[in-house]
Amino acid sequence: MNYDDALSLMHEYTTNNSLRNHMYAVEAAMRAYAKKFGQDEELWGIVGVLHDFDYEKYPNAPDHPSKGSEILKERGYSEEVRKTILSHADYMNVPRDTQMAKCLFACDELSGFIIACAVIRPNKIADLEVSSVKKKLKDKAFARNVSREDIQRGAEALGIPLDEHIRFVIDAMKGVAKRLEL
Repeated sequence: MNYDDALSLMHEYTTNNSLRNHMYAVEAAMRAYAKKFGQDEELWGIVGVLHDFDYEKYPNAPDHPSKGSEILKERGYSEEVRKTILSHADYMNVPRDTQMAKCLFACDELSGFIIACAVIRPNKIADLEVSSVKKKLKDKAFARNVSREDIQRGAEALGIPLDEHIRFVIDAMKGVAKRLEL
């Protein structure tokens, strides 16, 4: 299990560029949190880049992420990776009992929302501020498929104030802005 293999697997199953960018964004946030918490950055990055790899092929619950978990098992991915990915979907009823699982949940919806905020700005993510993200969070019509409740619950699960979490994820994504086309 290494990053190049995980990236290859993600590309094998995902052709949609927006979905790929979402997974790159979650990967960046996961790597940044792994570094902050003194954890394995490669492992956390692999989880981030694979968490939705099956979504394009299996978009309906519970196929996503359960079908992906089966594929990962066949490919030799660890129980830790598979359980963490399963835990990011509430309907799978897999407890988020590790820091990595809590981070994946906390970064998933927020990363997607930050991308939505950034793409409409002239300077994209370069000058995106927490206050702009929070203002858009209040606009229920903006990126309406993003669960504001999950964003809040994710920050709470990490024990990090929402503003600090948003700033951290924006900064992580800025580090890969070119890859994200932002």
